[in-house]
Amino acid sequence: MITIMEKEGIRRAIARLASMAVESNKGTQDLVIMGIRTRGVIVARRMQEEIRTLEGVTLPLGILDISLQRDDLLTGECTAVYKGSEVDFAVDGKNVILCDDVMYTGRTIRAAIAAINSLGRAKTVRLYTLVDRGHRELPFRADGIGKSVPTSSTESVVVHFEETDGNEGVFLLKQGETLE
Repeated sequence: MITIMEKEGIRRAIARLASMAVESNKGTQDLVIMGIRTRGVIVARRMQEEIRTLEGVTLPLGILDISLQRDDLLTGECTAVYKGSEVDFAVDGKNVILCDDVMYTGRTIRAAIAAINSLGRAKTVRLYTLVDRGHRELPFRADGIGKSVPTSSTESVVVHFEETDGNEGVFLLKQGETLE
């Protein structure tokens, strides 16, 4: 196991991502934030808080469940459990900050965009991810990346947050390795 980021590194990365999101939108007007369930929601909440601190504005925050949009749903390989999206604002005409913890093949992002489109027609969707590990299968790229980590296809990147795991860090695991 290799530690890629610890708590302070995660904090700094999310602060950078929040600043980038506001800068690319030229402010906070018509800006909303959505996190992909589960750990993308934590990235979104932390970015929302950072933007509130920086700009004095609390952006509407939505939770996006992509389970029903997955392209492996009918293959028998999908183990996702549908918990539902929680979006209590209109998406039409909004600039969406889409947040996730790790970007890999791009399939999660494809599903997230489909889920957003099912809610309405956003003006823009910009992706911000804590870690980009490469190996894209679909033509997506993040607008903001906390850290790029070259990996092999036999490795995995695991993100832990206090809220979900009781500890905080980003870890690179070799095949067969587990966090202890």
